[in-house]
Amino acid sequence: MFTSTEAGLDLRVAAYAVITDDQGRMLLPHWSEHRHSGWTMPGGGVDPGEHPADAAVREVFEETGYHVELDGVLGVDSSVIPGPERVHPSGRPMQALRIVYRAHVTGGELRVEEDGTTDDVAWHTPAEIDTLDRVPLVDLSRRWAGLIR
Repeated sequence: MFTSTEAGLDLRVAAYAVITDDQGRMLLPHWSEHRHSGWTMPGGGVDPGEHPADAAVREVFEETGYHVELDGVLGVDSSVIPGPERVHPSGRPMQALRIVYRAHVTGGELRVEEDGTTDDVAWHTPAEIDTLDRVPLVDLSRRWAGLIR
């Protein structure tokens, strides 16, 4: 969800989750939207009036098939993306405000999202993640979770 500000800047608030298993693997969906792709964090945009925590839980389920419980906020990131570099290029820049939670799986089954912005999902070891084509949010989230330095 995007909102526009008087300053000529669009705002997108999104919520994501760091999810690891007892083998030390991390759950990542593969983002494939328009000209952008790469492994990313499970999560996405906060709907109008939705609490970011609820958005993280909803988005994780949509992209992975897993029900999760959040264990706390790891960090908040803010960056400004120039209009031409946005997923949908625009004459307006966008501020991306991203809230990252730690979460654990409580149920569900791993499955690929249908008709969404991701086209795969998998558990990855730290060594595998290091070799993946991934968005910068993955490594930022790993640092916040103490999974890398």
